[in-house]
Amino acid sequence: MSVETMVKTYLNYIDGEWVSASTNEVEPSINPAKKYEIVGYVQKSSKKDLDKAVAAAKKAKQQWRKLSGPARGEYLFKIANAMERRIDEIAETMTREMGKTFPEAKGETARGIAILRYYAGEGMRKVGDVIPSTDSEGLMFTTRVPLGVVGVITPWNFPVAIPIWKMAPALVFGNTVVFKPAQETAVTAAKVVECMDEAGLPSGVVNMVTGSGSVIGQGIVDHPDINGITFTGSNQVGKQIGQGALARGAKYQLEMGGKNPVIVLEDADLDLAVDATISGGLRSTGQKCTATSRVFVQSTVYDQFKENLLAKVKQIKVGDSMDPETWMGPLASEKQLQTVLSYIRKGIEEGATLLYGGRRLEERELKNGFFVEPTVFENVSPKMTIAQEEIFGPVLALIKVDTLEEALILANDVQYGLSASIFTKDIGSMLSFINEIEAGLVRINAESAGVELQAPFGGMKQSSSHSREQGQAAIEFFTAIKTVFVKA
Repeated sequence: MSVETMVKTYLNYIDGEWVSASTNEVEPSINPAKKYEIVGYVQKSSKKDLDKAVAAAKKAKQQWRKLSGPARGEYLFKIANAMERRIDEIAETMTREMGKTFPEAKGETARGIAILRYYAGEGMRKVGDVIPSTDSEGLMFTTRVPLGVVGVITPWNFPVAIPIWKMAPALVFGNTVVFKPAQETAVTAAKVVECMDEAGLPSGVVNMVTGSGSVIGQGIVDHPDINGITFTGSNQVGKQIGQGALARGAKYQLEMGGKNPVIVLEDADLDLAVDATISGGLRSTGQKCTATSRVFVQSTVYDQFKENLLAKVKQIKVGDSMDPETWMGPLASEKQLQTVLSYIRKGIEEGATLLYGGRRLEERELKNGFFVEPTVFENVSPKMTIAQEEIFGPVLALIKVDTLEEALILANDVQYGLSASIFTKDIGSMLSFINEIEAGLVRINAESAGVELQAPFGGMKQSSSHSREQGQAAIEFFTAIKTVFVKA
């Protein structure tokens, strides 16, 4: 038997059935650490397949919304239990398919399970308020109703957590779902949907269609029977989705890029700041929208911070993400590798000083993957490309500042406003940072890359469409308010 015939082909999931795409075309999902290894084949679907999925979701929505919130929540509990039984399998698939280390992948899968259980409980919470009426004989209150069919378009960097933090609230609040995962991580997505199938979710409530963004993603945006679209990805694509949804009156939610700053003041715990900068900027090979990218360090401690940072960065073990000794795995694809290398070249060309890294790693087994060294620049001016644009790779830019005021001005001088953190022991500096930083997620003495599932998440400026995901804030997008007046 050939290797190719041993590799599983993953199907679309439409109306409770696993089905091939109408095109009869598949494409391989490859391991970025071993580009010769195919993780699985996934469907390359057409608009015809999407139409079937939308029709199934539309047909299922009436019965699904008629279920009580607690009854819908019970399905989420069952999905969580199914995922928990398969946590190692899902995490290993994620590691092999997109390259983050196995401990990170297992942590993300555990987070997905926790998100499901959190939203399962949301089915028991209130969905409205009683409001005093000017009519003494009247009763006035609000309730919430689902949007209907929701299109979920997700990226490759968090192939379990992001789809779940969108689908779980959509489902518990009574919507049905058409899910388009990133093609690069569609095998991992299929594993999650398998758990939904195992949990006995009614047919048509969740449907998954894999394929290109230009066909399936655009088809979701344009489809008249999709009532809401939730998207995480690049700014360019996000703006196209927003414009398309607006043109036909669909509700939309966009979470996009970041250029996240860390400020280190002279009274900071430097060991804590160094460790958090490395973790926030380089874990997941820097492929997080909340990853630390710019590091503003007060001049009085700059040299010491730089020395401590470089000493630890040089110790990072880069390699196959299934190796327990590996700290940083490959970039997710050849395209992502070339993008990151181009930014590194741009930094050098524009006059930044490359302190460490910057090379593609091709020694021994690394030549078969998309590996790059963790990279640190200094002498980065605020208007350089690497100080303005999202790199989405393991690249840190050190910028010396004299005061907190200077750091805040420079930190805010980008189009993005997703996350930001500061390291200081001074309460006044903390409060100034909280008040003045233009970011949706603000962290004090903690890395920029982190948000708890029960808290609202989203950005300012060009980082989002100004809505929030996760926590109880999710109800705002996935439902509409209905105001009711009753008089006997």
